[in-house]
Order: sequence, then structure tokens, then C-alpha cells
Amino acid sequence: MDLDRLSTDALASFAVFADHLNFTRAAEDLHISQPSLHVKVRKLSESLGRPLYRRRGRRLVLTAEGEAVARFARDLDSRVTAFLADLSGTSPARVPTLAAGEGAYLYLLGDVVRSGVRLINGDRARTLTAVRTGRADVGVCVLDVLPGDVRAVPLAAYPQVLVLPGDHPLAARPALTLADLAGAPLVVPPPAGPHRIALERALRAADVPWTLAVEAEGWPLLLHFVGLGIGLAVVNGCVTPPPGLVRRPITDLPTVPYYALHLPEREGDPLVTTLLTRIQETIPTP
Repeated sequence: MDLDRLSTDALASFAVFADHLNFTRAAEDLHISQPSLHVKVRKLSESLGRPLYRRRGRRLVLTAEGEAVARFARDLDSRVTAFLADLSGTSPARVPTLAAGEGAYLYLLGDVVRSGVRLINGDRARTLTAVRTGRADVGVCVLDVLPGDVRAVPLAAYPQVLVLPGDHPLAARPALTLADLAGAPLVVPPPAGPHRIALERALRAADVPWTLAVEAEGWPLLLHFVGLGIGLAVVNGCVTPPPGLVRRPITDLPTVPYYALHLPEREGDPLVTTLLTRIQETIPTP
């Protein structure tokens, strides 16, 4: 590990790369060429003697060491900014940053968004990475397994519901079971998504046959296809269906738990505690 070659410029550049996990977009933000950014990240990795990212399919993901380096780089930048502000007699006001997915923003966090926060939109993996690297002060997502390196604060657990047209025969029932879905055409997320994986596993375990109506990314598009009469959809109970559609709880599917996430060492940080309080006060009750 050659710490004498550790460059603050390379650290700052790596923090921008960690935001995007894409060399082209990060280089554009930094106003440098993509090869130059590659060199900075490679030399930083060589100086530390650790790989900072790896390829997973067509995506780049940070290693655990990469997350730690990005977190350190952002902390260093914040300290330098605060130091310079102190010297100049100014007091910088940092806006808290929230990371969450599309569904959480649409159906859970609207009031928080209106309160003036910086937003990061990403799936569960990107939300966790944003928190771990210090890019986000707080993240909100569904967790099946609680990570050991991040503080997870329970927010709410919502039932899984079937969304269907109001005139569908199943809409006459107050609650449903998986068996009621036998043979139904379903609008589902793409195969690699956690919701699709869990739903298929549950249907298979219950020996319930079903047919694929269409695959769609995101709750709004799923609901749109249901509204068009293409099929039915199983979604989280926090999702509000549009007019003409109703939702019925599926009693033998587990609830979906949402958590607020932050780094353990930021337990008393006002940016974290204030944002966390806003979220807890405004999130809808199941």
C-alpha cells in the first residue's frame, strides 16, 4: 500500500465516479476525459492495494473497500468545506440527502420530498450503496435481510395486495389467497427483480399455476397495464391504485417491511436525525 501516492484529487474524482458507477457520466461531471478518469481510479486503487469496483453483468458495483474510500472522500470534502467556511466566517448550510426507489417516492415520501431535501433515485442496491458511501444521509427501501454495516430503522410493514379492475369477480371478496390467483394472467416485474423472485417462489410453493400477461418495470406501469385489462398485479400495499382499480390483500403472502437506513457512526448527526424524524412523522400507516 503506497500511501505517499494517495491523491486528494483522485479521491474527489473517485467520489464522483461512485455517484454514477459509470465512467462516461462521471467524466462529464468532472469535465475531464474518460481515459483520464480511468487512470485516476486505477492509480488510486494501486496506491491502496485494493480493487475499488468490479463488474457485475453489465453494471459496475463498488467493492466494500470502494464504498469505504468513497465514504472517506466525501467526509474529507465536507471537512475541508467546513474548515474553509470557518476561516472565511461563513456557515455553510448543507441540505440533507435522501435515497430511495421510485415506489417509495411515489407512495410514501411525498411529504418529505416537499420539505426540501436533495434526492437520489435508485433501486435497493443503489440506495444501500448511496448510504454506505456517504452520498445519502438516509435511505429508504424494503429489506429482507438486515445488513450488518448499516443501521436499519423500521418504518412500516405493508401487506401485499392484488390490484384488479373494480368489476372483476375477485373484487367482490374482501381478502384473497394465492389459490385465488390460479390461472390468472399476471402483470409482473422483470425476472431479476426481488419482487418477481419472491412472488414466483410463493406461487410455486403454493402450487398455484399462473400465466404471464406482460413484464413491466415500476409500479405505475404495472398499474397502467392492469387498467388496460391486460392482467392483474401483486404490489405492495402502500401503492395507491388509480380510479377504476381496487386492491385486495393476499393473506398468505408476507408483509413488506420498509426501513430507513443510515451509517451507525452518524446516529446523532442532526442531518440524519432531522430527516429521519420527518420520514417517521409522514409515512402512511398500513
